[in-house]
Amino acid sequence: MEALQGVDALRAKVGRQLGTSSWHDVTQERIQAFADATEDWERIHLDPARAAQTPWGVTIVHGLYTLSLGPKFLYEIFSMSGHRLALNYGFDKVRFLSPVLVGSRIRMAAHLTGEERIRGGSKFRITQTFEIQDAGRPACVAESVVAYFD
Repeated sequence: MEALQGVDALRAKVGRQLGTSSWHDVTQERIQAFADATEDWERIHLDPARAAQTPWGVTIVHGLYTLSLGPKFLYEIFSMSGHRLALNYGFDKVRFLSPVLVGSRIRMAAHLTGEERIRGGSKFRITQTFEIQDAGRPACVAESVVAYFD
């Protein structure tokens, strides 16, 4: 993990790769916990018998479960100090490209693609690429926006 001191340190990284997280094991228990937290009990995520009838043959992760791991992975990649406030500003673009199967491992690569000054700080655009171990395509690519205030 890289420790950054102040918003200027992050500004200096625009256009660069921030890093890659560690691998995260996708288990049925984690899928169930996400379903319970969001009340999204779609059978393809929770019912192995139903999922066996799909092209994948096993349950798959909710796309939003994958996306929700972004903050966890960013905390592994870098830490920030010396700022007043940080806010998740949202997403400008999200694409789910490949299903994540139960039993898979995923991680995230983060690339700092842009910065826009706002009153008291900056909004940063981070391209988050969620990779599936031993897969040819990512699970998800998302452009997140995080605001840091000096």
